[in-house]
Amino acid sequence: MADFKALETFLWVVNLGSFRGAAQKLNTTQPAISQRIAQLEHEMGVRLLQRDRRIASPTPSGRQMLVYAEKLIGLRSEMMAAVGDRSAMRGVLRLGVAETIVHTWLSKLIKSVNEAYPNLSLEIEVDITPNLRARLLAQEIELAFLIGSVAASNAQNRVLCDYEVGFLASPALGLSGKTLTVHDLAKHPIITFPRKTQPYEIVRSLFNLPELPPIRLHASASLATVIHMAIEGLGIAVIPTAIVQNELADGRLQLLTTNLQMQPLTFAASWLSSPDTVAIELVAGLAAKLAQESALQGRHLVDVAASPRH
Repeated sequence: MADFKALETFLWVVNLGSFRGAAQKLNTTQPAISQRIAQLEHEMGVRLLQRDRRIASPTPSGRQMLVYAEKLIGLRSEMMAAVGDRSAMRGVLRLGVAETIVHTWLSKLIKSVNEAYPNLSLEIEVDITPNLRARLLAQEIELAFLIGSVAASNAQNRVLCDYEVGFLASPALGLSGKTLTVHDLAKHPIITFPRKTQPYEIVRSLFNLPELPPIRLHASASLATVIHMAIEGLGIAVIPTAIVQNELADGRLQLLTTNLQMQPLTFAASWLSSPDTVAIELVAGLAAKLAQESALQGRHLVDVAASPRH
């Protein structure tokens, strides 16, 4: 009788289109994947996969098998979620994270996952949102925390939190105490997210006015670098205020008052639908709880830091 390991292997070969991809996903070797599929085909007495193409695709019998395999794996996941000990859940979850999350609540999430699911390992990669979205759709990662949602028919999205974006500068620039216009801000270099990201395009559009001189817009893939440059007085940082709570509290940075409106950045957890997403959904749930707590705390601390001091 076909076991769950063989069925899961078959599902991933079909979903990823290759034995190699399934081997990477299941943390095993390509020969082991081939052996499981061969054994499954022997037990079923039919050929399930076409191997004579670059992409492994199901035969007519394989497509029929796929329907039942998805049902069985899905039922197993439901059973484990309803009856089993979730703390015993094991495996590796590949997680892609936007850097804003790294600077806010990622460490708390890792601690929570370690406590709740000690046998579940996280493989964490930090990247910009466009790359995370592409990697999720390519199934190189299984869960992404990114700006916005993933628009795909098989994608699931859960809103995590909103982060306000502010104009931040060193006190050495002497910009506090008045409401700054776009002309005032444009006199200084602007430092923000890397190119090809939503925040970068928003910032660029704010200063893309015919009456303004060409803006000196510095983009960096490292928010830590952006923060350091702002502290050194090298320009005005346009980043989420939540990631500079300490710098605001100790006075190394100031939140500037401007007449510009910046939309908050909405972060979401995104993953692709599959029969077995229990671990992904549980981690996404933990992330949503921590993100909301962090956002509330961050808004409070920023309000305190921005209030007049007597």
